[in-house]
Amino acid sequence: MNRDYFQQKSKDYEKDKNRVDNVENIANAIKQNIEFNKSMHIIDFGSGTGLLLEKIAPLVGKITAIDVSKSMNIELASKSEYLGCELEILEMDLSESKLEKKFDGIISSMTMHHIKDITTMFLNFYEMLNENGFISIADLDLEDGSFHTEDTGVFHFGFERKEFLNFAKAAGFKNLKIMSASVAQKPQGEYPIFLLIGHK
Repeated sequence: MNRDYFQQKSKDYEKDKNRVDNVENIANAIKQNIEFNKSMHIIDFGSGTGLLLEKIAPLVGKITAIDVSKSMNIELASKSEYLGCELEILEMDLSESKLEKKFDGIISSMTMHHIKDITTMFLNFYEMLNENGFISIADLDLEDGSFHTEDTGVFHFGFERKEFLNFAKAAGFKNLKIMSASVAQKPQGEYPIFLLIGHK
């Protein structure tokens, strides 16, 4: 089993005001660009403690939350009755396993830089979506490696925006756009974050 890099962090994860503000900015950017409805069943990829999905939950019917971290999933489960939609939590590595279901959309915040093979991940996303399903993926702009101060399973020091968009394009996504969504505030600096939107 993969090491749970977030085991020591999960209890205090939401006490970081800058982290909470950052995810709020990302959620607002997603809501401005995606028309949600209560018939939707979406994935939150790398759901953590649910900071992002709890902002989207009242707008959809069901969210399948996917995260490799048992400790983060436990924190999320404690919120399930207050979310405003049905919640399913799957503890799995979606970069190594596939779901045989189809979904209406995929949201994700600050997870892709933990994924080694970005090309395959986007292909998997495409396969998992219904026709006209959407992706709404936020992550770090290319940075100097200082964003993470410890080893948390990082494979990429952010991404160059055009390259990231091209990964999605190569997988078959259309109506692609990429925009600034937030700036993560850390003691060691400021780190811009983009949001990629696309449809199957």
